[in-house]
Amino acid sequence: MGAEMSRLLRIWEIIGDLNRDPPIEPKIPISRSAWLEGVRTGRYPKPVRLGPRTVAWRLEDIKALIDQK
Repeated sequence: MGAEMSRLLRIWEIIGDLNRDPPIEPKIPISRSAWLEGVRTGRYPKPVRLGPRTVAWRLEDIKALIDQK
């Protein structure tokens, strides 16, 4: 097999979703709009486009962001 593919996280896996069953605790406790504004301004990592309406973030980028804080 080739190199291991990087794991991708959807927005709800980053900012959490307490309404899901089971609830998903946030890795970064921030609102969706604040997260997207941070991405737009370059404060947070850029997403990877998976489809016309689907984006995700690389796990290693999110870990680096958490370690930086």
